[in-house]
Amino acid sequence: MSDDGYWIIRLMLQRGLGVIYLMGFLAALNQFRALCGDRGLEPALPFMRLVPFREAPSLFYFLRGDRAYLLFSLLGVFLSLLAVTGISEAGGTVWSMAVWLLLWGIYLSFVNIGQTFYAFGWESLLLEAGFLAAFLGPSRVEPGWAVIWLYRWLAFRVMFGAGMIKMRGDSCWHDLTCLDYHFETQPMPNPLSRLFHRLPPPVHKAGVLFNHLAELILPFLFFAPQPVAGIAAAGSLLFLLSIIVSGNFAWLNWLTAVICLTPLDGSLIATLLAVRPPPLLPQPPLFQALTWGLVLLVAAKSVQPARNLFSRRQIMNTSFDPFHLVNTYGAFGSITKERYEIVLEGTAAEDAREESQWRPYEFRGKPGAPSRMPPFVAPYHLRLDWLMWFEAMPSQGGHSRWFVQLVIKLLQGDPQTLGLLRHNPFPEAPPRFIRALYYRYSFGDRQWWDRELVGEYLVPVSLEHPVLKQVLERYRRRLES
Repeated sequence: MSDDGYWIIRLMLQRGLGVIYLMGFLAALNQFRALCGDRGLEPALPFMRLVPFREAPSLFYFLRGDRAYLLFSLLGVFLSLLAVTGISEAGGTVWSMAVWLLLWGIYLSFVNIGQTFYAFGWESLLLEAGFLAAFLGPSRVEPGWAVIWLYRWLAFRVMFGAGMIKMRGDSCWHDLTCLDYHFETQPMPNPLSRLFHRLPPPVHKAGVLFNHLAELILPFLFFAPQPVAGIAAAGSLLFLLSIIVSGNFAWLNWLTAVICLTPLDGSLIATLLAVRPPPLLPQPPLFQALTWGLVLLVAAKSVQPARNLFSRRQIMNTSFDPFHLVNTYGAFGSITKERYEIVLEGTAAEDAREESQWRPYEFRGKPGAPSRMPPFVAPYHLRLDWLMWFEAMPSQGGHSRWFVQLVIKLLQGDPQTLGLLRHNPFPEAPPRFIRALYYRYSFGDRQWWDRELVGEYLVPVSLEHPVLKQVLERYRRRLES
């Protein structure tokens, strides 16, 4: 591929990564303090007291508290906008590297102290992709083909890792029935999910076969000469587009699609779009040396992820170092066959047995009211909604600590926590009791969802409940210690 081709691939990478980083920092700005802030559901301060800096490097070991979280969220949004608009690449090499390394370092600081709410595989994927971006170079400097090929290696690990975890996982990936369930039971459906769920079974089987093609075969062709690599990338992008339009998976598939642009034929794209790069300067010698140092670093750190890919005991979405530089990926090795949802309700009545007084809390993205259409959310990430999906799994086995804190915060009428929800059914005063009902959901005909009550996930509790009193006291001691 010519420099023209690598130049336009670099351009698309940098703009695409800028958009995803913007989503990540907007989510941090809107949610981090309520989730992991000083009075959050899972505060970061006690975590940082227990976990040493070397195991979870973060700026927030030195600049602690909600003001720091707010400041660095805003700084991340600002730097992301520089990347989206191309200002990050309009200066020299030092300026470009500084912007991307700051994006990576600040986001790493949130991820490493975000605990359960930042334990998703796409956090590591964004960090790895962002760190590589620091070595792509500014727009007026010759692009480095070596870094573009490191992105191809990343695309291979993401796609092939997802394929292998499926082949070692649920039997429905072998008998081609996974899509009979997936669209209905996925974490956060969108308005088109019901349409995809009701496609004929032969179409679902064809979809599973397409999944295997895109994740198990096409990734090997990312390293082939053109036009083979470009055709393989186009097939992968079509597959990723089908996932994007059929569900809300935060920025996972959006980011993977940006990374999967790298095997495309950039020279062909430049010709079709009639785009020519400006006169390009040669790379500074120090930058070239740093780039080849990066190649050696990635090669050394790739040994363990590569072994994991072909291991019978493959693990997915795991980082092998605290900087999340070269990771292992995978998704949906198992498919849930039935959808369960936890519906939180409150009442201001003196007697919790008065059924007519209970009012539900609605979340922004996850299913709740049967008549409500699922929203389009992705590439934005609603972290609490996702955790509620995991909490409702039959295999969960007990209430998570953050879930108990959520109940307490609702009983207290905590404004930060209520800001994570779609609306507050008790705007004047907090409820006296909270309960959680456990439902089985399925796509409906006359309304969006049909649901069947299975039982109580949490019996009615108030702040006077002895267990909640103990939890509140432990929470207070953890914050003050």
